[in-house]
Amino acid sequence: MMGATGGGFPIDLILFGMIAAFLVLRLRSILGKRQGFERPPEATPRPDLRVVEDGVGAAAHTTPPAAPSRAVPDPASPLGRTLAAMRSVDSGFDPARFLDGAEGAFSLIVTAFAAGDRATLRPLLSDETWAAFDGAIAAREQAGETQRTEIRGIHGAAIDAAEQRGSVASITVTFTSDQVNLTLGADGREVAGTDAVTEIHDIWTFERDLGSPDPTWRLVAARSA
Repeated sequence: MMGATGGGFPIDLILFGMIAAFLVLRLRSILGKRQGFERPPEATPRPDLRVVEDGVGAAAHTTPPAAPSRAVPDPASPLGRTLAAMRSVDSGFDPARFLDGAEGAFSLIVTAFAAGDRATLRPLLSDETWAAFDGAIAAREQAGETQRTEIRGIHGAAIDAAEQRGSVASITVTFTSDQVNLTLGADGREVAGTDAVTEIHDIWTFERDLGSPDPTWRLVAARSA
């Protein structure tokens, strides 16, 4: 039975409301301020963007989820040598910290696309990728559809390919995550997807001009394996 104040108002509802409001404001501040991903400062902990559920977060979990595995190429391998060449252009580049930022960008982009949050998406995408995402959001809006996406956990992030053309670098990352993806029509009925948790392998390519003062790696290609 729910607790109540002297006037009979449920204390549980007040507590739940306060917790939900706090988490919504926290997520909103993250989505509103992040302008891309770059090498994070050594002393600054990376924001936990790993779990998003209906824009609120997983406050009910009593134990923290396991950290995702990250695969950084062997420095002696051809891929490792390509990454080393990038560091010769930008001394601040580090593959492990790049993956930290890529994971945060992955969560931001997935949730922003589902919410139709163009302001968050635009600085994270190349012009061509932005046009594709914007067109998909517009089509969804015209059909009166809504997208529900929940990232239940990111289990792995691995650098699979890298290329450098002059000072322009591109890095391809495979993300393994548990997601719920469901599209609802204007009448609230399911149009596509499922509310079941599904393991998804996303292959994303990020690009940046290492000689530019702009530290943002932008998404230039995305597909599912």
